[in-house]
Amino acid sequence: MAAELTAHELIARHRPTLDQALEAIRTRAYWSPHPEHPKAYGENGSLDMAAGKAAFDALHGTRIDLGQPGTDGWVEGETSPYGIETAVSYPHADLDELLPAMKAGMRAWRDAGAETRAVVCLEILKRISDRTMEFAQAVMHTSGQAFMMAFQAGGPHAQDRGMEAVAYAYVEQIRTPDTAEWTKPQGKRDPLALTKQFVPVPRGVALVIGCNTFPTWNGYPGLFASLATGNAVLVKPHPRAVLPLALTVQVARQVLTEAGFDANLVALAAERPGEGIAKTLATRPEIRIIDYTGSTEFGDWLESNARQAQVYTEKAGVNTVIVESTDDYKGMLANLAFSLSLYSGQMCTTPQNLLIPRDGITTDQGPKSFDEVAADLAKAVDGLLGDDARANALLGAIVNPDVKARLEAAAGLGEVALASREITHPEFPGAVVRTPVIVKLDGAKPDAEAAYMSECFGPVSFAVAVDSAGDAAELLRRTIREKGAMTVGAYTTSPEVEETVREVCLEEAAQLSLNLTGGVYVNQTAAFSDFHGSGGNPAANAALCDGAFVANRFRVVEVRREA
Repeated sequence: MAAELTAHELIARHRPTLDQALEAIRTRAYWSPHPEHPKAYGENGSLDMAAGKAAFDALHGTRIDLGQPGTDGWVEGETSPYGIETAVSYPHADLDELLPAMKAGMRAWRDAGAETRAVVCLEILKRISDRTMEFAQAVMHTSGQAFMMAFQAGGPHAQDRGMEAVAYAYVEQIRTPDTAEWTKPQGKRDPLALTKQFVPVPRGVALVIGCNTFPTWNGYPGLFASLATGNAVLVKPHPRAVLPLALTVQVARQVLTEAGFDANLVALAAERPGEGIAKTLATRPEIRIIDYTGSTEFGDWLESNARQAQVYTEKAGVNTVIVESTDDYKGMLANLAFSLSLYSGQMCTTPQNLLIPRDGITTDQGPKSFDEVAADLAKAVDGLLGDDARANALLGAIVNPDVKARLEAAAGLGEVALASREITHPEFPGAVVRTPVIVKLDGAKPDAEAAYMSECFGPVSFAVAVDSAGDAAELLRRTIREKGAMTVGAYTTSPEVEETVREVCLEEAAQLSLNLTGGVYVNQTAAFSDFHGSGGNPAANAALCDGAFVANRFRVVEVRREA
């Protein structure tokens, strides 16, 4: 069947956007082709909020039949953290049939070239963008994010990250020319002359192991980096967050078919309850690339056991903020309160440890003791979340029982500066909504160290008393080195303290935010400009997104002929 979308049409449609993305990653300036306000949707074929909700509701109780080979049954089992049953079913795959079918289409996809692959990927992202409001509902009801966050992080911001990966993939593939004429003089003899061809070749089938909390934001970089570099991609979603990635696979397969490629270049691997197919898939010889976001334990297992694959992991860390001094005490408290509250702390970038000198800090409002800083931060969080409607819009729902258990246990670890409270969601009474807890710890006590040196994922933060700013910097260094960190923050008016913290972060490869008091928060990163993770400490072995994230997903093979 002839392609409905030719490469020429796709290049004409998407090359300007690709060029803008290439310029954005070069300059690191702000740019996004995906609007992050709901009012921007509903025109030019995109779904508005009501249509997106209707499309999501229409999925309830249905099968998402992707037409994949090897379907040997159907999988169902997601329950929304907001307490509603979606009852969507997904194909379960016989891997011995599906994986060979995925490899079959790779030759034509490889031969299409870097530009064609890039614009096909951008067409996939455009169609996902047109359904952003539907995807927002799917992310909300699998991750527990509040709607606005699910819309932004699960929609435009995730799409930005996917496009960023495509741009980096394109840059790395065209770094080497397609052909070269090589001539070497031989003195009086005829020169040696060769015609050389350089072909980017994919590694094989890539596996994306999805996470529960950010299925699209964390899933899209690896998916599009592998696809744009010529690999087939098998998406294995988290069992509690299948729908957003199933819809993504559905769109990708439609676009690939229309562009004249094999739909099986992208496929879904949903699993039955308790099946645990990630380990099985990760060690199969067909799987040559793995992208994973999740626990340190399984990330370490992948790095040790998936020896046949190039493994990219984003695991866990203990994120730290040093509070030494500030010239905007009110702004600092407001910024930290928002950072601790957003999505109930269920972000890999949320601060956990707040290191504060036990003798207090200097501020524009005069000196503040350790206890005053902890109490004032508690008041700031209380003020932010005092209105239940606003609290629900910021907190979202607790994503799983383990987070709730950690939250409840944290109060027994030390003196509670801010107790967590339960909030009822007026629209979703089945949702588990809790405000953050802040616990005060003495950094010099061994029993306290056991708490603050372990990741406590969720709405739990520790105000840790330290002897000095120098001690805080050394504890920061040890925390990053031993446990890893996705983010580091610091508040200081001292150039010497700033330089000390900066040097620690440079030496230990951790991303640093200094003196944030406005509308940018330590747990947020912007595609095309900010690096998410560094790949240089135990929290993650890769950064989203840089050249290293894409360059080893393909190799360049040379074909030489005598001229």
